[in-house]
Amino acid sequence: MSPRPSISLRAFRISDYREVYRIWLDAEGVGLNESDTRKAIGRFLKRNPGFSQVAVSGNRVVAVVLCGHDGRRGYLHHLAVAREWRRKGVGKALVAVCLRKLHREEIPKCNLFLFATNRPGRAFWKRLGWTVRGDLRLVQHRTLS
Repeated sequence: MSPRPSISLRAFRISDYREVYRIWLDAEGVGLNESDTRKAIGRFLKRNPGFSQVAVSGNRVVAVVLCGHDGRRGYLHHLAVAREWRRKGVGKALVAVCLRKLHREEIPKCNLFLFATNRPGRAFWKRLGWTVRGDLRLVQHRTLS
């Protein structure tokens, strides 16, 4: 049995964008749109410095999560792990780092958006102790046309 390559976690830098975007494209349950351009992600990272994380093996990004807060609630977006790294605790580790960072900022709760059809995603979040709330609905309005 060959040794498992090591993983390190660090803040997502905009220079990671190309690798991260490829991981998102390959991930089931991640919906990409105009909010996921390099420019938009750069704004998100600047607004939430140090919160979003990547997992790196060697010099390759193998997983990512966007994390931020509005001063009241934390939010996770686009958690994705490269296929060969799934079910090895990488996603769980990224989430744990984000929750610690939110805790340090005294943010009491963290939310995420999950497509209703994303069964593997729902199972993952439930395994981590997250609650799927049936009493809420997402309501949205476009501000740009």
